[in-house]
Amino acid sequence: MEEAPRSQEVARIPADLAPGDAAALRFDGSAIRVRRVRSADDPWFALAYERLWAEFGNPCEMEKREVIASRLAWDPARPIGGYRYRYEMLVVEHGEQLVAVRDHTAIAPAEASASPVAVLVHLSHVLVEPRWRGKGLAGWLRAFPLQTARECAAAVGAAGSITLVAEMERPAEADVATLRRLASYGSAGFRKIDPARVHYAQPDFRSAAAIDASSVQPVPLGLVIRRVGREKERQIRGAEVRAIVAALYEMFAVHVRREHMAPLWALYDELPADEDLLDLVHPTR
Repeated sequence: MEEAPRSQEVARIPADLAPGDAAALRFDGSAIRVRRVRSADDPWFALAYERLWAEFGNPCEMEKREVIASRLAWDPARPIGGYRYRYEMLVVEHGEQLVAVRDHTAIAPAEASASPVAVLVHLSHVLVEPRWRGKGLAGWLRAFPLQTARECAAAVGAAGSITLVAEMERPAEADVATLRRLASYGSAGFRKIDPARVHYAQPDFRSAAAIDASSVQPVPLGLVIRRVGREKERQIRGAEVRAIVAALYEMFAVHVRREHMAPLWALYDELPADEDLLDLVHPTR
């Protein structure tokens, strides 16, 4: 593999770890390197995408390679609509081997505003090879995206809260591996927005032709969040929920047709009012 520029290497910042991920401090990272992939021309991109697709690939649930390649070109200095974006993949190398991958998007308003969420980070996918699990690497992979959030915020001069959000399967429909993932996020300090009051769905990621030949099939999921520095809070206001969902849907809308997003915006319209208080529950609920 080509040598990555030093600027692409990712620092380990202990203060960024989630409260329940303190054990990651004992992780010996001397034999690995974590680096950013921010171009479809990066020599790691093809393999990283293939690994994620093999683990998570489903015609309805994961974006096609060309969409991901396009996201890699997003630059927070150039707003798209009302937001600034920075998408990246992180690859963890051990020698010439890829042992973990995660991808995520930092989202900030195009202009500094009074939004209840200054910067949101959409945690898309994470994959850790079996022999590297249970060592603390997963905790770091939940923390590294904070660096991307700060970079995106700096592009607009934003300051304030950072929220990490993952769309995760509902426990009743999850397999054993997903239930372990939900429990791991819960142990770290992430909480789910009350699914009884927030009906959220991810877009249908099939091709436009396939959708037109059948119908739009949004994927119902739960929203699992970490509000950095506010992990002990067990309630969230409707205004904050609406800001989170709007940012996610605007991001997806960059690549999804308006008519195919319509069912999701209908769900958005049904979200609780700004002043409502919602419970934050364990992800396995």
